[in-house]
Amino acid sequence: MKIAIGNDHAGYDMKLEIKKMLVEKGHEVIDLGHHSSESCDFPVYGRLVAESVASGEAECGVLICGTGIGISLAANKVKGIRCAHCNDPLSAKLTKQHNNANIIAFGARIIGIETAKAVVNEWLDAEFLGGKYQRRINMLTAIENGEEF
Repeated sequence: MKIAIGNDHAGYDMKLEIKKMLVEKGHEVIDLGHHSSESCDFPVYGRLVAESVASGEAECGVLICGTGIGISLAANKVKGIRCAHCNDPLSAKLTKQHNNANIIAFGARIIGIETAKAVVNEWLDAEFLGGKYQRRINMLTAIENGEEF
């Protein structure tokens, strides 16, 4: 699978570990930065990963900032993106099953590396359930498009 990954300065070290894990599992990783722990603006990287996923360049994305909140907000501004902020494995699994989230975000200052790995693995291993959940995604898309449902 082709996975875009991005981070701000707070997520840099964790990104390196997650990227290594993904490559070891056989995934192709598109690293869209930030490439150091020097201060930067998270919206830049949330947008880059989201645009990569929305365009089809990447199949999905992983975002890491201090809390995971800001970078997920940035990603969700891109049309077609369903970025879920998840700092635990169960939420990550359920957001794929119920929301078919195409990007996951979490906080390097909130969770440790082992939990972060578990979050990514649960999310990647989960499958969208469809059915009533597809109906709800269609409603989200209608909101995004300014349409009634």
